Amino acid sequence: MNTATQVQSAPNAGMVAAQLAALEEHQYLTFVLGTEVFAIGILGIKEIIEYEGLTAVPMMPSHIGGVINLRGAVVPVMDLSARFGRPPTAATRRTCIVIVEIDTAGLRQDVGIIVDAVNEVLEIPREAIEPPPAFGSATRVDFIRGMGKVNARFVVILNPDRLLSCDEMDAVSSAVADQRAPGN
Repeated sequence: MNTATQVQSAPNAGMVAAQLAALEEHQYLTFVLGTEVFAIGILGIKEIIEYEGLTAVPMMPSHIGGVINLRGAVVPVMDLSARFGRPPTAATRRTCIVIVEIDTAGLRQDVGIIVDAVNEVLEIPREAIEPPPAFGSATRVDFIRGMGKVNARFVVILNPDRLLSCDEMDAVSSAVADQRAPGN
């Protein structure tokens, strides 16, 4: 049996699917905040939309800019720059909202992340990813999944599930529920 026949056979279909999934694990959407390049694994990204303003929600942390209506769903939006302790993002024509699905304490939630600009999807092999630094980073280390080496530079690979704490996620979930309530 030749190799092409083996790949097409039913018992090996699962192996091909696993190889494709492994390939996707190495693909990252890169984006810019200020002058730094960050990335998130593409499997956690639902979509990228144009920034068109937010509806403010009272009593939210300063890095939660508000909510958007995404095809009838209320989606909280985080200003990633403000989350990292920097000045809030000044919206430009390149500003985007990246919709990611995060898991906090077993709760799956769509969250928008405001970024200055989306770059490209890069393939970063596992062997080119270093563990997060122990110190010396302007970004809290618990947000970082790893440091990808790309063309002699580092790309900060973020862990979207860690961008909001459990308390913040509870506050956001309560605000979203309030926005969904009849009369709002």
